[in-house]
Amino acid sequence: MPGAPGTSHRVRAAGGRQAVAGSPYGSWAAAGGGSAGPVGSAVRGSAAQGGASRRRPAREPAARTYARALPVVPVRARGLTIEGADGRRYLDCVSGAGTLALGHNHPVVLEAIRGVLDSGAPLHVEDLTTPVQDAFVTELLRTLPPGLADRARVRFCGPTGTDPVATALALVRAATGRARVVTLADAHEPVLDDCEPGQPPPAGLLLDPVRSEAGVLPAPDALVRRLVDRADGQAVPLVVDETESGVGRTGAYWAFEHSGVTPDVLVLAKAIGGSLPLAAVVHRDDLGDPNRHGTPGTGSFRGNQLALAAGAATLAHVREHRLAEHAAALGGRMLARLRALAAESGCVGDVRGRGLMAGVELVAPEDPPDGSARPGAAAHLAAAVRRECLRRGLIVDVTGPHADVVRLLPPLIVTEEQMSVVLDLFADAVRAVDRQRPGRSVPLRGQSTSR
Repeated sequence: MPGAPGTSHRVRAAGGRQAVAGSPYGSWAAAGGGSAGPVGSAVRGSAAQGGASRRRPAREPAARTYARALPVVPVRARGLTIEGADGRRYLDCVSGAGTLALGHNHPVVLEAIRGVLDSGAPLHVEDLTTPVQDAFVTELLRTLPPGLADRARVRFCGPTGTDPVATALALVRAATGRARVVTLADAHEPVLDDCEPGQPPPAGLLLDPVRSEAGVLPAPDALVRRLVDRADGQAVPLVVDETESGVGRTGAYWAFEHSGVTPDVLVLAKAIGGSLPLAAVVHRDDLGDPNRHGTPGTGSFRGNQLALAAGAATLAHVREHRLAEHAAALGGRMLARLRALAAESGCVGDVRGRGLMAGVELVAPEDPPDGSARPGAAAHLAAAVRRECLRRGLIVDVTGPHADVVRLLPPLIVTEEQMSVVLDLFADAVRAVDRQRPGRSVPLRGQSTSR
């Protein structure tokens, strides 16, 4: 596939750096330059934009790690590209931590939002049934495998990643009458087979197909199938968390499809809202109603109408334009190039991922061979790569329990040419960090030490 449907391949220079523009997104002025009121004035005024950056340290707590690590004040965005208050344009490979399946301000998303605003429909009715909600549920069920869609019930929750997880776990605990839930991280096969005498089986098996926040760790398909077979043998419901991996991100519409399993409960958030906050739980109809024991995580803002409209448009666009297949093909080439970079670099270790979801683990080659690595050395390199990427106009993320994995999550509409630019900038940033390592004594992999 030469590029994502509906996008062009033009690469242009902006702010002294390369940036990529997609033709269906229109001009930057159309992104909100005509806004009225204090917000519109702030976006238009360069002095106000600079002031926002200066005021941030005094107004926001130290826990705002994104703002501190990425000192960009975004004022406009289209597709893969963000324009900062300083006039520079950046290629965004964070995508709202996977929230922006179609990139920033995609036309189908904007049209859906405007349709609700112009219709006079209520914007907030909790989760009362509305035509917008019905359209979203219809499209969502269309994307699910028959084994789940034919018996599915959809429950909306508060719009965070933790709300639907809490709701899903309450549901399986209520359905089974048991409390313990095991995860892939602790679900060694004996956990499901050899319980202590008198100990009941777990209430559920919670599976994250790609543990993105743990450093982009895809679950091996064979292990998933083996665990699910054992869970089925004990009537342990399978709960799959597709918060970051769903909606085509990994090269299948839902990441659980790679292993051929069908969940009993599906946790959804992020991309299903089409860039707006939305979360839901899909479950088999025979699992009952968690309300009889009280369900945490429902919240007043469940089923927001604008998010439902944007989400339905996103789900349909990904399905109709086969963007999951695009993510599989382009993601495979992305991982191949990143692994080639690892082969030549002294500070890149493992490269892993699936589809348009990649993690590049940084290592400190000068650490002692006995494995006694200096605390934080790899994290320092990962942070340096992120800084060098930002200098070149590329926004990437750092994740993992040791903050030593650089994560790339480009939107599904990224084209081959855009991806080529992204990977060129990323490779240049990694090489710059490699060259700058103090006392660098280890040659780049593949380079000879002889003269």
